Amino acid sequence: MKSENKSNPRTIRPEKYYSSLGSILNTFDEEGRRLALRAESASDFNEWKTAVRAKLRDISGLDRMGDCPLKASLLESEELEFFKREKWLIQTEPEVWMPFYALIPHGLESGKKTPSIIATHGHGSAGKLSTAGRSDIPAIKDAIDHYHYDYGAKLCQEGYIVFCPDARGFGERREFTKGKITTEDELDEQFFLGNSCSILNKKALSLGRSLVGMWTWDLMRLIDYIGTRVDCDAERICCAGLSGGGLQTLWLSALDDRVKCTVISGNFFGFKDSILYRTRCDCSYVPRLCEFVDVGDIGALIAPRALLIESASEDILSGPRGLENATEQVAITRQAYDLLGVGERLHHYVFESYHRWDGQETSPFIERWL
Repeated sequence: MKSENKSNPRTIRPEKYYSSLGSILNTFDEEGRRLALRAESASDFNEWKTAVRAKLRDISGLDRMGDCPLKASLLESEELEFFKREKWLIQTEPEVWMPFYALIPHGLESGKKTPSIIATHGHGSAGKLSTAGRSDIPAIKDAIDHYHYDYGAKLCQEGYIVFCPDARGFGERREFTKGKITTEDELDEQFFLGNSCSILNKKALSLGRSLVGMWTWDLMRLIDYIGTRVDCDAERICCAGLSGGGLQTLWLSALDDRVKCTVISGNFFGFKDSILYRTRCDCSYVPRLCEFVDVGDIGALIAPRALLIESASEDILSGPRGLENATEQVAITRQAYDLLGVGERLHHYVFESYHRWDGQETSPFIERWL
C-alpha cells in the first residue's frame, strides 16, 4: 500500500490518489448553467437579462457595496511626448480609495467632449503602470514586451482619453500578508509586479462578497467620475482589457449599460475547462457562479452593445481543448446578438500566438462603434 519515496526518505508515496475532480466536473454537467440563455424572442431575452443580472449582482456581492462621495483629487500631472498623464484618486466605498491614471492626448479641441476608454490590467502588470505604458520602469518594460500590456497608452495616442486604474489587490492597492510593507517587499520585483487576489477574495467570500464584485463596483464608480469631467463624453465609453483585465471588462460591461463598446482579450473561456478542470487565480471564483451561468451567458448580457472578443490560438488559460473552449462560448453569446438582429456588433478575432494582447482589430472596431 505504500512505496518508498526515494527522493525524500521522510515521506511516502501512495500507490493511488483518490481525486474528487471527476465528481466536480460531473456536477457541472448535471447541475450547472441553471440560468443558461434559452430565449426565443427579444422579449424573452430582456426578461432573462434582468433575472441573470440580478443573480450575478447577488452572488458577487455587488449589491452589498457601500455608496459614498467620490472626493476626486488630482495627485500629479506630467506632460509627455504624446499625451498628458494625470494621476487621480477617488473614493469608491467609504475609506476605500482607487488611484488611476488619466491619459489625455495632446491637441484636443477646447470645449469638445471626447470618447473615453477604461483600460483594465491583468496579472503580472503592477496594475496601472503597464496599461499606461510606463516603459521607463525596466520591470514594466519587460511586461509590456511580453504581454503587449501598453494598450491604454496606445489607444490614447489614437485620440481617446484613457483611464488606467489599479484594481484592488494590484499596484498601489496590494494587501500585505505581514500587515505592512517591508523593505524586502519594496526591493522585490515579484512583489512589485504581483497581486494579493488570493488574500482579498478569501476575506471577501467570508462576508458574502467577492473580488470580482469589488472590481466591478470600483469600475462603476470610475464611470461615475468620468461623467463629471467636462472633457469626456459620458455617452461614449469603452472598456478594454487583457486576461484579468478581460475578466474585469466582461463583468463591468455585462452589468453596466453605460459601457457602449467592449474589448475582451484572453479571458473568454468556458468555466468547466478553465476554472474547474484547471486551477486559476482566486479572482476567477465567485460563489455559485458555475451553478447559474457560463462565460458565454455573461457575454450575452452585453448585447446589443458592441463586443470584440480577442483569442490567442495557443492560450494556455483556455484549458485542455484550447481554442474550442472559447469558440463554444462565443457561439452562446452570438445567440443573443442574432436574436436582437445586431450580429454585426459582435466580432471574434483569433490570432496565432500565446496569451497576450494583440489589438489588430481593436482600433477599427472601437472607431466604428464608439
